[in-house]
Amino acid sequence: GAEQREKQYQAHQRFEDHHGGVTGAHTYFYADEAKCDQHMETFLRCIDASSGSSEDGFSAIKLTALARPQFLVRFSEVLVKWRRFFHQMAAEQGQAGWAVLDTKLEVEKLQEALANLGIVSKAESQQWFTGENLGTSGTVDLLDWNSLFDSHTKLSRPLLIPNRKTGQLEPLLSHFSEEEELQMKRVLQRMDVLAKRAMEKGVRLMVDAEQSYFQPAISRLTVETQRRFNRSQPIIYNTYQCYLKEAYNNVTGDVELSRREGWHFGTKLVRGAYMEQERERAAQMGYEDPINPNYEKTNEMYHRCLDYVLEEIKHSRKASVMVASHNEDTVKFTLRRMMELGIHPSDKKVCFGQLLGMCDQITFPLGQAGFPVYKYVPYGPVNEVLPYLSRRAQENRGFMQRANRERDLLWKEVKRRLLTGNLFS
Repeated sequence: GAEQREKQYQAHQRFEDHHGGVTGAHTYFYADEAKCDQHMETFLRCIDASSGSSEDGFSAIKLTALARPQFLVRFSEVLVKWRRFFHQMAAEQGQAGWAVLDTKLEVEKLQEALANLGIVSKAESQQWFTGENLGTSGTVDLLDWNSLFDSHTKLSRPLLIPNRKTGQLEPLLSHFSEEEELQMKRVLQRMDVLAKRAMEKGVRLMVDAEQSYFQPAISRLTVETQRRFNRSQPIIYNTYQCYLKEAYNNVTGDVELSRREGWHFGTKLVRGAYMEQERERAAQMGYEDPINPNYEKTNEMYHRCLDYVLEEIKHSRKASVMVASHNEDTVKFTLRRMMELGIHPSDKKVCFGQLLGMCDQITFPLGQAGFPVYKYVPYGPVNEVLPYLSRRAQENRGFMQRANRERDLLWKEVKRRLLTGNLFS
């Protein structure tokens, strides 16, 4: 099963270009690093425009515009292999299938396993935990494990992990070249430039989610930026796609990381925009479909993730969420849970977002009731924007029914004003 899942994060000739079959979101063509710099300049102008048009505005960026997509796939593969190795160790300690935050490796057993596999001696692994102040409780969880990755992937002796196919040890970073190391530095530098401009302009920066085989790298790079810029308030927002089966684990893991490190957790929750391509790629490459089986399961996942973040807002006040949804039931669910948890609109910890021109019957009542609510503004050449808007209309089931409902509500209000003599009030 683990071997099959790892295929998701391996390069594939047909899908090396991530644009095929994607109409639900804008995608970028990689030409060279200079083109990435041009995209960064465009994003800087977006930040300036957002600052001049609204208070506490948002600007969205895509990391595939700022980095070579193939690099993001390879980096994702490395991150996933390291995570899978953790779960392999957990399975050997009788914890297979446990929830992410409940899975804790016993340090002594882990050290013995690493020594038996020939990865590091017990003395060396003891230095890992002593030097990083990890495992002081006698256990290591996935967040501790990930911090070990940061510290030990750049040692002169490469970090080795077992290859399940060959049974041999191989370097974890065997796919990383010197050029890819430079690409990682460049994308972090570009994110740094954008985050600094956003902070200066009073704008929050949303890093869009993309295809699942890029997402581990995108999320990792976003968290690195959050660590730096979300110390006193949420400037950088990560995006979680709730049509993914892994969405809840990803949200809870990052919330827990923000708690431990003391920075503000910022998130945009969406349902997702790459379903057809994700499913086609999974079928072609022979790994499990990463998407929830149906719309109802995606709704359940969305509400589960949202409820977890709302609970975090209530208890810590160091989390913020944008509910980016055209779904009326999701909006009603959010309002009800906010009332139950005592989260007031004026706290500005919860905001809402809908696409410009869609679902105004949701947007305007929210704004009139005092909730922070935003319109997401797509722009660009007509031939690029129209397919995007068309796809969005298809994705939002019952869009025409909602439009008819909005029309009926408007007529009802016109009649009310005519009867009361307050047509223009």
